[in-house]
Amino acid sequence: MSELHKFRIEHDSMGEVRVPTAALWGAQTQRSLAHFAIGDDKFTPDFIKAFALVKKAAAQCNLGLGALDATHAKLIVQVCDEILAGQHADQFPLCVWQTGSGTQTNMNVNEVIANRANEIAGQPRGSNYPLHPNDHVNKAQSSNDVFPTVMHVATMQLWQRVLAPSLQALIDELGSKSEEFAEQIKSGRTHMMDATPVTLGQEFGAYQAQLHYAQAQLDAVMQGVGQLALGGSAVGTGLNTDKRWATSVALLIAELTQLPFESAPNKFMALAGHDALADLHGRLTVLATALYKMASDVRLMNSGPRCGLAEIRIPENEPGSSIMPGKVNPTQVEALTMVCLRVMGNNTTVGMAASQGQFQLNVYKPLIIHTLLESMSLLADAMSSFRKHCLVGIEPIEENLRRSVKRSLMLVTALSPVIGYDEAAKLAKYAQAHDVSLKEAGLALGMLDEKEFDALLDARKMLFPLAGKPS
Repeated sequence: MSELHKFRIEHDSMGEVRVPTAALWGAQTQRSLAHFAIGDDKFTPDFIKAFALVKKAAAQCNLGLGALDATHAKLIVQVCDEILAGQHADQFPLCVWQTGSGTQTNMNVNEVIANRANEIAGQPRGSNYPLHPNDHVNKAQSSNDVFPTVMHVATMQLWQRVLAPSLQALIDELGSKSEEFAEQIKSGRTHMMDATPVTLGQEFGAYQAQLHYAQAQLDAVMQGVGQLALGGSAVGTGLNTDKRWATSVALLIAELTQLPFESAPNKFMALAGHDALADLHGRLTVLATALYKMASDVRLMNSGPRCGLAEIRIPENEPGSSIMPGKVNPTQVEALTMVCLRVMGNNTTVGMAASQGQFQLNVYKPLIIHTLLESMSLLADAMSSFRKHCLVGIEPIEENLRRSVKRSLMLVTALSPVIGYDEAAKLAKYAQAHDVSLKEAGLALGMLDEKEFDALLDARKMLFPLAGKPS
């Protein structure tokens, strides 16, 4: 094939553009490829599918309102269904780093739908007949309201389908471990120093409680994510839309996704600010903070095997060193904590980007959604990996746990109500200075007899309030 036949000529409002013959996209997409060759970051396939779903709902709504005829609507829906089925994935080549409203990606989707629909109708690509990317596919829409609508749809879908199940599975497994380790008594630690006893189960129960809290916060913010900008048009006024459009199209999107979407009550806010998404990412940071704390504790408890705490044993998944034979490292912990740090950094990016809503439009939309979806996907994958390849296989090293409890000087806390704080401190310092047990120190100092020490220094009695184990 000659060079001439590898391209076709398409037209947009600025004139002629050469587009590859094999491409379903059109002139505006081609211009964007030339003008925004910045990095390799692309929108995810799921984000493009969310775009197709919104375009499908828009066509069906326009048909129902009499703004689009049945032939045009049917063609749009057919192509959108193809995209939703995973077809034409290579026809969305634009990078994230483009205009802040996402106009280039919106037009890329419009052009692919129009060209493919016209092809189905027996017309050549680039003919804009019978379907025009702006007049028909983009009808009653502006990039300024359709792009943020897709942002919310993609975010809600990722939460419901991927992140929420991954988080729930981790919470459930932590609950199982808390029960499994309920009788494993160990030395508590505060300030990284020995403290009064706890159980390994209580520690894992605390991790579960932290994640429960993060889960509740994420659930709560989804009401804001469910509010859609579509209907705001270019600046929030709803120019060129039917007065029934905003409510009707939001209901259709909710029906297609089976998710709780509704029309945003204030479209000016929906276009100019992305507070719900910024709020969501802040709550992802709460989750990342809890995960980092849990993973760091696991790393410390597993440290050793002979020169660390060595309180637990984690699964040995792969060799840990290219030079030290037999070394095994806490690799799942390291992967999870790196993801947590990435999310914490991403939160700064989203917060700054969400603040850039000058007058009627925030112009950092692609950055916000790209960063948010990255954080959500990374957290989901990292939690799943940590659960499957580390958490489920954790085992206590019982001998070491018992030894640490026996040697802990902070058992002396149980003696304070009996002999007083000052005498208890004197006892602990004596035991430490002479490298003997608290019991041996107490007998040497003549504070209590052997029977009294045995009764008072029972670690199991130190795990709950004086009233006894809670019901």
